Amino acid sequence: MRRSCIVAWLRVILPLTALAILSVLFLLGRKPEPHATIPYATVDPQDLAERQAITNPTYTGVTTNGSQLTIAGAEAEPGAGMNQGSVRSVRMTLRAPDGRAADVSAGTARIQGDQVALQDGVRMTTAAGWIVTAPEFHASTTEGTLAADREVNVRAPFGDLTAGEMELRPIAPGDADHVLDLKGGVRLIYRP
Repeated sequence: MRRSCIVAWLRVILPLTALAILSVLFLLGRKPEPHATIPYATVDPQDLAERQAITNPTYTGVTTNGSQLTIAGAEAEPGAGMNQGSVRSVRMTLRAPDGRAADVSAGTARIQGDQVALQDGVRMTTAAGWIVTAPEFHASTTEGTLAADREVNVRAPFGDLTAGEMELRPIAPGDADHVLDLKGGVRLIYRP
C-alpha cells in the first residue's frame, strides 16, 4: 500500500515540477534586441558581392610518386588567366605513402597551373623535426616537390643550418621516399 501511494504522488509532483521549471525558463529568458547585429557577419556584404572569392577552399590530390597533397586556405580568388589564382592563409601538407609528412604554412600563395608560389612567412615542418623558413617556396602539385631559390634557415634536431637554396623532392622519379637537399653555401651550427 505504501509503495503505490508514493508512486501516485510522484505521478502528480514530477510533471508539475517539470512544468514549473519550463515556465521559469520561458519567463526569465532574454528579450530579443531588434537592433542587435548578427555576431558572425564581420564582412562587408557589398564587397563580398562585387568580387569573386571562395572561402575556406581545399585542394586534395595525389602526386606522380603517390604522395598525398592537400592545400587549404582562408580565401581564394581567381586570377586573370586560366588556372591562375591566389590564396590567403595557406596550409599545405605533403604526405608520403609511408605516412611521413611535411606541413607548410604561408601568408599567401599564387597558383599558376600546377605550380604554387608560397610567400609571406613561409614555414615548413617535417615529420623528422626539421623546421625550414624562407621568403618564398615553389611547389609542384604534380611532382610533389618543394623548392626555395633564396636563402633558407633550417632548425634541425642536431643544430641550425643556412643555405642558399633548398629542395624537397622524391629520391628518384616514382619513388615514395623524399630527400631534403640543401645547397648553395650551406653553413651548420652543430649542437650536440
